[in-house]
Amino acid sequence: MSSLPISVEGPSAGGLSGYLQAVNAAPVLSAEQEHRLAVRYQDENDLEAARQLVVSHLRHVVKVARGFTGYGLPLTDLIQEGNIGLMKAVKNFDPYRGVRLVSFAVHWIRAEIFDYVLRNWRIVKVATTKAQRKLFFNLRKAKSRLTWLNDEEVDTIAEDLDVPAKTVREMESRMSGHDIAFDGPDSDNEHDIVNPAGYLPDMRYNPELVAGKADSAAEQSERIREAIEALDERSRDIVQRRWLNEDDKPTLHELAAEYNVSAERIRQIEKRAMEKMRDRLAA
Repeated sequence: MSSLPISVEGPSAGGLSGYLQAVNAAPVLSAEQEHRLAVRYQDENDLEAARQLVVSHLRHVVKVARGFTGYGLPLTDLIQEGNIGLMKAVKNFDPYRGVRLVSFAVHWIRAEIFDYVLRNWRIVKVATTKAQRKLFFNLRKAKSRLTWLNDEEVDTIAEDLDVPAKTVREMESRMSGHDIAFDGPDSDNEHDIVNPAGYLPDMRYNPELVAGKADSAAEQSERIREAIEALDERSRDIVQRRWLNEDDKPTLHELAAEYNVSAERIRQIEKRAMEKMRDRLAA
């Protein structure tokens, strides 16, 4: 594959058009080419092979990212997050499973963009629990067909999603609100500037906030420790060594040889363990 002027990190805000043209011009790999590159990356840690795999699949990231544009987030940001998911997919792809990379990668791409939407759709987070995330995305679909919901529509949605009507109203209020610029527009007239930044003191070194952040960090660390302890011995060992070790992190194949299973089985155990931890932390 020839060298292409494409950043695997994604397009810049001003270069989206050129980026899309370059992505669509990237060669499509045959199954044999894809397999050879994946084997080179997995067995020899050939980073050029990984780059070629990523570049050839960037068009799929764009396609998935376009499906999330209804949330008002820049397409460039969605593509950048999707590219992160694609790179994670390439890293974890097993060429010996007989599955094409695109089928494997699309789930990683969607998951990365999905998390980005939840983190950034509003300055005030609209969905922090599993139930709220379900309501957020389902209500978003309903709102595309409706204006402000009346009582009957609220009751119908609440019944369909199995949540209280009050919760639907609260989520609708959050989704209907508009973010206010913290710094406000540029102006030479100081009387025209009405924005929160001009009236708030610098609270970065407020003792109460500093202590609160320390307590929050300690509580979060404790919850993560408890979530890890709740795993079975094998899952706990895999998560700790793959995610918590700063140095000498084992590969999927090294763990597979140690536990006498396939690399794909280790990946499945790792994924299931992370899901259990996320559910426990969100409870």
